[in-house]
Amino acid sequence: MWEARNFLTWQIDHGSGGLAGLSVVDVDRYMDLRAPKLTRCSLKSVAERLRSLLRYLHITGRVTTGLSGHIIAPTLYAYEGVPSVLHRDQIVAVLERARKDETSAGLRDHAILQLLATYGLRSGEIRNLRIEDIDWRAEAIHVRHRKTRASTSLPLMEPVGEAVLAYLRSGRPVTDAREIFLRTRAPYRKLDKLYSVVRRRLRDAGVQPPGKCGPHIFRHARAVEMLRVAVPQKIIGDVLGHRSTGSTAPYLKLAAEDLRAIALDVPGMEVLA
Repeated sequence: MWEARNFLTWQIDHGSGGLAGLSVVDVDRYMDLRAPKLTRCSLKSVAERLRSLLRYLHITGRVTTGLSGHIIAPTLYAYEGVPSVLHRDQIVAVLERARKDETSAGLRDHAILQLLATYGLRSGEIRNLRIEDIDWRAEAIHVRHRKTRASTSLPLMEPVGEAVLAYLRSGRPVTDAREIFLRTRAPYRKLDKLYSVVRRRLRDAGVQPPGKCGPHIFRHARAVEMLRVAVPQKIIGDVLGHRSTGSTAPYLKLAAEDLRAIALDVPGMEVLA
């Protein structure tokens, strides 16, 4: 509906005579306007929505010519994008740098980074983590996966437990909020996002991964680490909170260097070389 409203508003203001005069030229101009600000995936979505709108306008007689077939969308391939990933030495550097920051923000960020690096949790799973989700006596952490509406109980690893405990004792503001990780300034409520936190800590440690540098790169790194020690794909999916093994498949591409290392020589390739 948003795309339909946006296109129709644009057509009235900039088109050649409203719907009655709608032409391929108008459609091309609109797509040229939208394309520079979009990724290939988003551009494909816009094209599909616009096709549906134009098909409806033609069927209902509001546009005399069928224009939907003239919209060309980019072709997307399964797993075509390889996300950024951190190496173990980079993760260690980021954690060590954050550990040295003994301010309230430093204690909070170090605990968050430990959760990211150890379990590969999603940003929302960490932001929504509550006081009661950590069972200190059983040494377990309860994670609710909002994306799949499932939950996972994970062992509370010692570095994570120590980092969270240090934050709760010396860094977390006194408040009735049940979420563990809060803003350092009033109003003390849960964090809106972790992207800026992670980006700042990466920068402080001198780590500059290619591509995006948000919380998900720790998730990717955790998946690759498990793949490299031959953890079954199903187990990796369970740890990451995936609903199906298909959701875990894209991480296999991140271990491409490992696959190259064990690749067999193809007979006759030396002749071609």
